[in-house]
Amino acid sequence: MADSPGDDRTLRGDATPLPDSEAHHINIADAEAQFNELERVLSIRSQQADSDRIEKPSKEGDLEAGERGEEPFDLRAYLSSSNDAHQKAGIAHKHVGVTWENLQVDVVGGIGHKIYVKTFGQDALGFWLYPFRLMHSALQTVVPALRPDLPLSTILHPSSGLVKPGEMCLVLGCPGSGCTTFLKAIANDRQDYARVAGDIRYAGIDAHEMAKYYKGEVVYNEEDDRHIATLTVAQTLNFALSLKTPGPKGRLPGMSRKEFDHTVRDTLLRMLNISHTANTYVGDEFVRGVSGGERKRVSIAEMMATRAHVLCFDNSTRGLDASTALDFIKAMRVMTDLLGQTTFATLYQAGESIYELFDKVIVLDKGRQVYFGPPSEARAYFEGLGFKSLPRQSTADYLTGCTDPNERQFAPGRSEADVPTTPEQLEQAFQQSRFAAQMREDLARYKQQMEIDKSDQEAFRKAVLSDKKRGVSKKSPYTLGFTGQVRALVVRQFQMRLQDRFQLVTSYSLSTILALVIGAAYYNLQPTSQGAFTRGSVIFAGLLTCALDTFGEMPVQMLGRPILRKQTSYALYRPAAVAIANTLSDIPFSAIRIFVYNIIIYFMSNLSRSAGGFFTYHLFIYMAFLTMQGFFRTFGVMCTNFDSAFRLAVFFIPNMILYAGYMIPVFQMKRWLFWIYYINPVAYAWVGCMENEFMRISFTCDGSSIVPRNPPGVNKYFNGLGPNQICTLFGAIPGQDIVSGRNYVNIGYGLNVSDLWRRNFLVLAGFFLLFQLTQVLLIEYFPQYGGGSAVTIFAPEDSDTKKRNARLQERKAARKGKSAEEAESQISEKEQGRFDGKPFTWEKVNYHVPVTGGVRRLLHDVYGYVKPGTMTALMGASGAGKTTCLDVLAQRKNIGVVSGTLLLDGKPLKLDFARKTAYAEQMDVHEGSSTVREAMRFSAYLRQPPEISKEEKDQYVEDMIEVLELQDLADALVASLGVEARKRLTIGVELASRPSLLFLDEPTSGLDGQSAWNLVRFLRKLADNGQAILCTIHQPSSLLIQSFDKLLLLERGGETVYFGDIGPDCYILREYFARHGAHCPPNVNPAEFMLDAIGAGLTPRIGDRDWKDHWLDSPEYQSVLEEIEKIKQNTSSDDGHQQQLTMYATPFWTQLRWVVHRNNLKLWRSPDYVFSRLFVHAFISLFVSLSFLQLGHSVRDLQYRVFGIFWATILPAIVMGQLEPMWILSRRIFIREASSRVYSPYAFAIGQLIGEMPYSLLCAVVYWVLMVYPMGFGDGTAGVGGTFFQLLVVIFVELFGVTLGQFIGAISPSMQVAPLFNPFIILVLGTFCGVTITYPTLPNYWHWLYQLTPYTRLMSAMISTELHGLSITCNPDEYIPFNPPDGQTCMEYAKEFIQGFGGYLNNPNATSNCFYCQYEVGDQFFLPLNIRYENRWRDVWILFAYAVFNIFATIVASRFLRYAKR
Repeated sequence: MADSPGDDRTLRGDATPLPDSEAHHINIADAEAQFNELERVLSIRSQQADSDRIEKPSKEGDLEAGERGEEPFDLRAYLSSSNDAHQKAGIAHKHVGVTWENLQVDVVGGIGHKIYVKTFGQDALGFWLYPFRLMHSALQTVVPALRPDLPLSTILHPSSGLVKPGEMCLVLGCPGSGCTTFLKAIANDRQDYARVAGDIRYAGIDAHEMAKYYKGEVVYNEEDDRHIATLTVAQTLNFALSLKTPGPKGRLPGMSRKEFDHTVRDTLLRMLNISHTANTYVGDEFVRGVSGGERKRVSIAEMMATRAHVLCFDNSTRGLDASTALDFIKAMRVMTDLLGQTTFATLYQAGESIYELFDKVIVLDKGRQVYFGPPSEARAYFEGLGFKSLPRQSTADYLTGCTDPNERQFAPGRSEADVPTTPEQLEQAFQQSRFAAQMREDLARYKQQMEIDKSDQEAFRKAVLSDKKRGVSKKSPYTLGFTGQVRALVVRQFQMRLQDRFQLVTSYSLSTILALVIGAAYYNLQPTSQGAFTRGSVIFAGLLTCALDTFGEMPVQMLGRPILRKQTSYALYRPAAVAIANTLSDIPFSAIRIFVYNIIIYFMSNLSRSAGGFFTYHLFIYMAFLTMQGFFRTFGVMCTNFDSAFRLAVFFIPNMILYAGYMIPVFQMKRWLFWIYYINPVAYAWVGCMENEFMRISFTCDGSSIVPRNPPGVNKYFNGLGPNQICTLFGAIPGQDIVSGRNYVNIGYGLNVSDLWRRNFLVLAGFFLLFQLTQVLLIEYFPQYGGGSAVTIFAPEDSDTKKRNARLQERKAARKGKSAEEAESQISEKEQGRFDGKPFTWEKVNYHVPVTGGVRRLLHDVYGYVKPGTMTALMGASGAGKTTCLDVLAQRKNIGVVSGTLLLDGKPLKLDFARKTAYAEQMDVHEGSSTVREAMRFSAYLRQPPEISKEEKDQYVEDMIEVLELQDLADALVASLGVEARKRLTIGVELASRPSLLFLDEPTSGLDGQSAWNLVRFLRKLADNGQAILCTIHQPSSLLIQSFDKLLLLERGGETVYFGDIGPDCYILREYFARHGAHCPPNVNPAEFMLDAIGAGLTPRIGDRDWKDHWLDSPEYQSVLEEIEKIKQNTSSDDGHQQQLTMYATPFWTQLRWVVHRNNLKLWRSPDYVFSRLFVHAFISLFVSLSFLQLGHSVRDLQYRVFGIFWATILPAIVMGQLEPMWILSRRIFIREASSRVYSPYAFAIGQLIGEMPYSLLCAVVYWVLMVYPMGFGDGTAGVGGTFFQLLVVIFVELFGVTLGQFIGAISPSMQVAPLFNPFIILVLGTFCGVTITYPTLPNYWHWLYQLTPYTRLMSAMISTELHGLSITCNPDEYIPFNPPDGQTCMEYAKEFIQGFGGYLNNPNATSNCFYCQYEVGDQFFLPLNIRYENRWRDVWILFAYAVFNIFATIVASRFLRYAKR
């Protein structure tokens, strides 16, 4: 990855004082002034970035070599000259004013309607009731009167307003107030909502017409950044531009498409100051790429590349620090003014300087419009309503605070009685205000003007038309035609695949390894009778492995949906273009991979060695691959989630395998099921390959195919095919030892080689085209985007939680009437003495990490302390080592070298330090299926000492829920919580352990200003109750920083700049900096100023001396050292008795109990996961049984019994595929909890296994019931007891699958890696277990693998139990006829043969036409295969031993392999 700077590289190079509070509307003159500043700053930035690049060469080569000598970027000159040139060329501008009247949005779900979590029990019941529900819905379709009215609730109440071209509107409101809904409605993004009412017009064009013809001109930039991780920033923008480049009429004369794209891309990169990231991957959680703030700017640039003129930004400054956010909004201001755009934005923690750049502000409260008007008059309006004036609070925070019941304060002498406080009252007050009257008047006038003067609308329509490329329909909302879209997508997909090296290497390696395994298993097959059936096997194995490899396409289709949704909403391309582009871009990669795969298998196994034979084989295998790829992609496009797609795919896969014509020839299939063969693409591919192979070869009849033949020690019969012997191969002609391959497949499988091209190839090609068509139609007309609006999901209450919730609500109601101060003091009294805080000191802390070519120091001689009852803020620039310092102090680092002295309560850190301290990490990682109460209880049960009773721990959790103000969400599932609630829960889970010391990493990131203030206020409350708190914080407001007692300020390199008191209004901090020449102006946030003063950004530091040197020479530094010594001397000494130290607070069995309890709840609440597994087990067993229904005692039925048993080997494959991702997700939570010593890795691994057991047992029993009874097992000597023995084997194989899946999960670093092991393991286990290649025919060098394979034990135990003592009676067509020599009876001639090889004669006394049956009893079938009935118990316990080995291996892997370096 390129060495890209951190997020502090912003557009702004200096500390800008807050603008004059009198200013409001921004006109062109203001924009000009801001241009001058931006121009100057960008020039400095460009030069500094260049010098930075020279100092720090990129790891990926000289990425920016071409840019270093360029002129400084002049934004004003560029946009102004561009405007002038466009006007001269007669290119119209798109000026689109937006009006909305009575805009209302409704969603499904009544008021107060709670959605409860679905459980396994409900899913299982729902499955049986599904046919009735289907009939009921069909009836409702026929009789509309029966259709119930869905309850709707309004989330955005009727609102009106207008924003003219060149204006910017800020949308404000607390979380859940409807800001995102408002933006989506304005952006015409309506699919998540049940109903959108009201009239929205864009330059007079209604919303329906806009969506149909001008979709890409109104765009919405969502809060989350969704990109393809393996594309670079430049490629991401090039792709968007390639689809939105205007046609010749929309570009300047003489400017090519390439020049246009290059110019716009460079402008966007420079404007957002991310030029240095152009050749860096965008990245995501798994792929290292640009930083979070840079990724946010990539999202903004991508949206700007669409050249839309109505822009809706949803919290687009998330992850940007205050100065970067300001510069982004300034750039938007510039573009809005000069290009006439219309901009809407919601922003979190918007400072005053950002707020004043907007022309209009709309304030929402619970979906109601409570203010719309000029930003400069909004504060005065709310003060006029009776709210208290809070001059230090930024206006944006003040406005949202007025709508928050917990935060608003009333003016002296005013109260809730005479101030509008409810959303309805506030809305009514606004409707009666002069601002509403002015808005209605402006709206009516503007609409009338739009009706009369249509120049803007006509110019807009003309501009859109001139943008289109030649040949694109005037009615199309796209700039580029369909073939152009496909071309651009193919290029993107090709780049993506080429750059995803890991996927390329693994897929090619895996494919080659699988081919080598198959080729080695069937090595050098000879054209003899022994090689006939095995040729069919190798073709089938090669085809099936290749075809089922495409199963992985389903999740890939689903993962790409959010990006597809975003880019189609930008009108970059039609969804159908993606389906076609995916296939085309995949062909170069898959063609080479399958070609290599086929060469290895074809020539290693000695299939017919001719060019025609190989290329025909390759064509059929590759066509089957493409067809099955289309088949699975169709499911991926069609289904809403992976589990439903998985169920549907499993409905087809067993049928495709069973009805390919290999296991059961078509003429022997059950009459009610044989039609499946004719709609099965795998069948046509296999038949084509079989016909291609066998039309080219003939076999020599020898060995076991001759009847009768010499047993060992007998020399009675002719060696070879004599006159009184017969060849048992299909298609053999009496007296001839050469069997034609054509006859073999014709008689044995009913295949006609002349069908190769005229039927099989054509039908396969037809299937390929059909699945391409289904993908195109489904993705275009029935898109499944998933996601949608977030809904809070609850767990049902039981009697205990019902009582506790009622008590919480009572206490909440009791607090409601009191002022905030009274309520706080009430909780403070209740919490007094709860926290056993202890002082924590650190001296001379240094931290070194290994880097390429040596070590790097990240922290240098850091000193400090935290006392009980105080809050210490840890601040610094990006890259100063804030999180690193916190990790080191909290003992969370597991790489690098830490030195220095860390003391808790004056004593060195002991074994129990990690569990006695709490660390709330920035990433809120929790078990998603637990409720808030359950998550906190889990922490309390396992982290508080065992001597504290369970009742006391439960009550403590209830108190914490109340303190955290999570009463309404106590039973909500963690996975469905919003950002703020989840952040509170993270803190609550840590507090539940009653820590001596609390560490927090960026607790306010991702929160709006109000939520951040609420959270810090809550931390202050904890500190006042005796908790010691150390907390990193990112760009706090001036109000927020004052809540802390002390500040530890770091500069780059981990050097200390200041450690000491902050003081009221930060006066102590300001005095320290002023003493050294940095005077903070009164209207500037001291937190931002001190970072600028020490040169944290790109601005030069104040003064010519390094601030760390100022600190080391200061009296404050000396007083810190003295204070640390004083703390060490005053701390409590040991009372004499030595307390036993333990790493974990609770004993192992307590840990296991609660881990298992949580795991059981998780699986019970994951019906898709558990029920999908049960459904798949039941369906496979049932469908296999239907194909082999009530088997008789013939030789063919004997073979089918073996095939029926062989299907049990697929169980581990099903279990592993589902279980591995679940395990890896659970491990992520374990890693976070293990760092706090909540429970041991042994408890985790064993708990995971125990949780799976009940469902595994259920799946095994269901599979067994649907296997043994429909097929008619248990007719042998073993009888009913043998049938129950089969149940034991199925349970053990299920256990083996679970433990193997967990072991692979434990050794895999990620969810992408784990599934790569599965095909190889399943193929090896299935190939070498003695069924597809029997033990006698297996090459000697593979015998060790046969003995090692667990499936050998599975097959031996099950086959010997089922076939032992089973009497065999041949069907008439199964007898092998031969004639004895003259004068001998059949028995006289064949006696030695039958004694040696078994079987019986149907007519022993006949002198001609002897009818020989190959087996008399089932044992004669399995004894030659190295299977013994008396070994069945040995075999089954060996299988169990494999499962036990997996368990131990998993536990060891869980202990040593965490894949969590920090």
